[in-house]
Amino acid sequence: MNRLGDVELDVRGMRALAHPVRLAMLKALRDGGPSTATRLAPQVDTSPSVASWHLRHLAEHGLVEDDPDHASGRSRWWRAAGRGFRFEVDPSDPAAAAELSDALEMAEGDPVADWAALARPALEPEWLAVASRRNTGLVVTREELRELDDQIEQLIAPLANRDPDHAPADARRVRLLLHLLPSANVHPA
Repeated sequence: MNRLGDVELDVRGMRALAHPVRLAMLKALRDGGPSTATRLAPQVDTSPSVASWHLRHLAEHGLVEDDPDHASGRSRWWRAAGRGFRFEVDPSDPAAAAELSDALEMAEGDPVADWAALARPALEPEWLAVASRRNTGLVVTREELRELDDQIEQLIAPLANRDPDHAPADARRVRLLLHLLPSANVHPA
């Protein structure tokens, strides 16, 4: 894991997570908390035995783990591992990252449009005032872009790792979407 508590995926992990049922199961565990294969199966439209197989596959890549709070009993309980996950393009197999990116786009839909339709109308003006969106063009080298990404991560790490039980009473969950999208064109000298 990294300083944000995200599971770092290698090429095999990217390919494993790129499956729509596994993405749905991981989302269900992140959103709903620990569960069993039997409880998850109807949520992801599969059988309990297939759900169990997918959970074991996710566990092989560190994305889910046994839930120690439900260690006793006959059912095996699972929970999402880490706060999230991340991956980078591996130059030896760039297709793996592309497959996972495409699968995530399909699974996530349009979170900004969903927020605008569902959350924005219900937000108080004070919270609306701090919601923001940026679309800024930069001219940078690969090294500068890596450094920028690292600095952003350092800045948000204390908030990302905060225990929700120790957050101020008026704190809310906020989704930070960050896309670093290099152009295919080289900047002219």
